[in-house]
Amino acid sequence: MRIQYYPETDSLYIDLSSKESTESREISEGVVVDFDAEGNLVGIDIDNASKKLELKKLILNKLPLAEQLLTA
Repeated sequence: MRIQYYPETDSLYIDLSSKESTESREISEGVVVDFDAEGNLVGIDIDNASKKLELKKLILNKLPLAEQLLTA
């Protein structure tokens, strides 16, 4: 899983899978979910992220991670 913030567009993308997106659906204003060919959720795109999310804090709690990399 990868979370990327793009300050120039104030958008946040949560990449949940390495599979390619084949379908996208807007589920609320400025929130688009991406699906692979089998209908599995592969990503979430959030426009105007700083107005919709608390971007100053990220808490990871009990995730079964094999690798953890944090950069700012």
